[in-house]
Amino acid sequence: MSDPEHLDTVRKFVSQEILGRETHLDSLADAPLALYERFAGTGLMNWWVPEEHGGLGLGLEDSVRIVSELAYGDAGVAFTLFLPILTTSMVSWYGGTELKEKYLGRLVAQRGFCATLGSEHEAGSELAKISTMVRRDGESLVLDGTKAFSTSTDFAQFLVVITRSADDPGQYLAVTVPRDTPGLRVDKRWDVIGLRASATYQVSFVDCRVPSDHALNGNGLRLLEIGLNASRILIAATALGVARRIRDLCMEYARTKSLRGAPLVKDAVFVGRLGQFEMQIEVMATQCLAAARTYDATAARPDAARTLLRQGAQKSALAAKMFCGQTAWQIASAASEMFGGLGYTHEMPIGKLLRDVRHASIIEGGDDVLRDLVFQRFVVPTAKRT
Repeated sequence: MSDPEHLDTVRKFVSQEILGRETHLDSLADAPLALYERFAGTGLMNWWVPEEHGGLGLGLEDSVRIVSELAYGDAGVAFTLFLPILTTSMVSWYGGTELKEKYLGRLVAQRGFCATLGSEHEAGSELAKISTMVRRDGESLVLDGTKAFSTSTDFAQFLVVITRSADDPGQYLAVTVPRDTPGLRVDKRWDVIGLRASATYQVSFVDCRVPSDHALNGNGLRLLEIGLNASRILIAATALGVARRIRDLCMEYARTKSLRGAPLVKDAVFVGRLGQFEMQIEVMATQCLAAARTYDATAARPDAARTLLRQGAQKSALAAKMFCGQTAWQIASAASEMFGGLGYTHEMPIGKLLRDVRHASIIEGGDDVLRDLVFQRFVVPTAKRT
C-alpha cells in the first residue's frame, strides 16, 4: 500500500490547486506552470527516483495511486509530473555511476524536469528508421537531427535522446544531453488538443556535442522500450483518474437534474450506465496495480537491469495502457451523451476530459502499434501466451 500521508498530500494539492481551475489548465499557458513549483513544495517531486540519489524511492504501485489522484484533477498536470520517470529509469538502470550521480542527484535537489526524445516525423512508429545521428569525434559524441514530439524539453534539466550511429547505422544509442548544450534548439511548441497543462516541443540538434560517457549502456531502442514500461503503466493510471472524475461528475449531475419530475439519479438507464462505469473503473484499477506490481517485482531483483534487457516490453504494461485507454474513452464518450447538449459545450468539464483522455490511446504507441507489438511478442511465441 502507498503511504497514506503521500496520498493525503496529493489529494490536498489537487483539491486546493487544480479542481475548479479547468479553464486556466486548458489554456496552453506559458510553460512550465507555476503550479509545478507549488507541487515541488510538497516534497513529492520525482517521487520515484532512488533514495541513493536523494529521491523518495517510491515504487510503481505507489505511483499508480499518486498519478490517479493527480489525473482526477487534471490529466495534463499528471502527465507532466510523472513523465520524467521514462527518462530517469533509463539513466538509473543503464547510466554510468558518475552520470547517475550528476544528473539524478541534481534533478532531485533542484526539483526539476527531464525529457526523452525518440519520435520523428518520417520514422513514425518505426523507430528503427530514425534519422537523428550521433557520431564520435575524439572524446565527444556529436548529435544532428530533429525530434518531433518531446514533453517538457524546453524547461528540462537534461534529455535522453534516442539516436542512430553514423559510424554503424545498425547501432542505436541513448545519449544524455544537458538542456543548455550548444546546438540544441527548440523549434516550436505544439498546440495540442488535450493535456494542455503540459508542453510538448519539436527539437533540433546541429553539431550538438556532449562527452562520450553520456551514452547509456545498451541498444538505445531497447533502453527506450524498457523505459516505456513504467510510463505506459502511468498513462493507464492517468486514464483511470480521468474515468473516476467523469463518474463523479455524472453522479453530481444526476442528483441535480430532473427527468419527468424526478431526480435523474432515479432513472434506470442513467444509473445503469453509472453502474457500468464503476465496473469498468474497478477493472482498470486492478490492471494498473497488477502491472505495477509486476514491474516492481522485476525492479527489486538484484539482476534487474539484465532482466529488463531480456524482457523488453512487459505484457502487463502494454495491456494496462491499451485497456485503460480504450475503456476510459468509452466512459468519456458515453458520459458526454449523458450530459446532453451541455456535454458538447465548454460549460461543463466533460468536453475537456474527453479530449484529455484520448491521449492514452495515442501517446507512447497508438493502440494499433501496441496490438501488433503484443501479437509479435506474446502471441507468435506460443510459450509466452497466457
